[in-house]
Amino acid sequence: MRKTGCPLTGWVSRPPTRTGIHTAPLPAQPIPKSLASPTLLAHIAVSKYADGLPLYRQEAMFRRLGIDLPRASLANWMVKTGELVQPVVNLLRDDLLASGFVQCDETRYQVLKEPGKAATSQSYLWVQRSEDVVLYDYDASRSAEVPKRLLAGFEGFLQTDGYEGYGAVGQEPGIRHVGCWAHARRKFDEALKAQKNSTQKKRSLKESRALQGLGFIQKLYQIERSIQEKPPDEIYRIRQERSRPVMEKLRDWLTESIPRVPPQSLTGKALAYLDGQWPKLFRVLEDGRLPLDTNRVENAIRPFVVGRKGWLFADTVRGAQASANLYSVIETAKASGFEPFAYLRHLFAELPRATTLAELEALLPRNLDRERLHDPRRISFPA
Repeated sequence: MRKTGCPLTGWVSRPPTRTGIHTAPLPAQPIPKSLASPTLLAHIAVSKYADGLPLYRQEAMFRRLGIDLPRASLANWMVKTGELVQPVVNLLRDDLLASGFVQCDETRYQVLKEPGKAATSQSYLWVQRSEDVVLYDYDASRSAEVPKRLLAGFEGFLQTDGYEGYGAVGQEPGIRHVGCWAHARRKFDEALKAQKNSTQKKRSLKESRALQGLGFIQKLYQIERSIQEKPPDEIYRIRQERSRPVMEKLRDWLTESIPRVPPQSLTGKALAYLDGQWPKLFRVLEDGRLPLDTNRVENAIRPFVVGRKGWLFADTVRGAQASANLYSVIETAKASGFEPFAYLRHLFAELPRATTLAELEALLPRNLDRERLHDPRRISFPA
């Protein structure tokens, strides 16, 4: 509008101006149309999945603070955040399959509302671990088809316990199946304890084959303790010099002992297990990256087992799958040296904005600065 002036008052007319309150658009939220902030979601997730605090206890804690957060809302948030991190879990699986070395284990997982199954039936949580990636997967079955599906495309060393369900995937082309010496040692230890508790000792424990077998395995662990800080190529060299002769002597002793021990005795079962697992157990000599046992992946199961004692079961399949995803990102963060609350808070704040593959990959623990994330107080987030 062209300005016009009054010859008497000097008043100049101007275009009309817009009035009212203008609201800036909200940044992308972890859960659309929800007031749950990245910090609150990270706190709830870490409290449940890292610290084993069930949601009903968290509900009571919030109530004491005068905050009304029903358990149903908390559960719904955890399901949605578990689904939110799916793209990150997919990238972590790519890393794990490309690592060349994976350990696997499984544990029971009860899901109440599972199609075609009773509420009291057992399902399973499958865990796979490489050096710095830990993945959890829910499945209704413990069949051999599950690890075959989870490890499709993997080539390298697969280390497991003696569960027969891993036999099929261990025979896949490109996979070298490795056994666990801790499980072999455990069976000899159980046999020895039974002999110590027996009231009818026909011979001294010094002559016990359970004690002899345990002694061979303990020598292997003594060697491992002395080289655990060395690089893989040095571990490989020392094992050829020191561990291989022990294993060869153990093999000769095993061949001589099996026909002399009743197969139904605990010692006989320990000998049979060692004999059946021998090719896979001997394979630890092939690469310095391979530990003697599957303790790493068993330790990764422990947070789930501790949490299970508190919350007992999952309500739905969707919730079980979301929980598996949250366990995956939390335990991978811990394996990579990050404080899990700091990592989740960062992830929940940045993930809703990530729209490209490069932006998603930037959120993986291997691409983050530990110095920036290790202390939650040093992280800044959008309001």
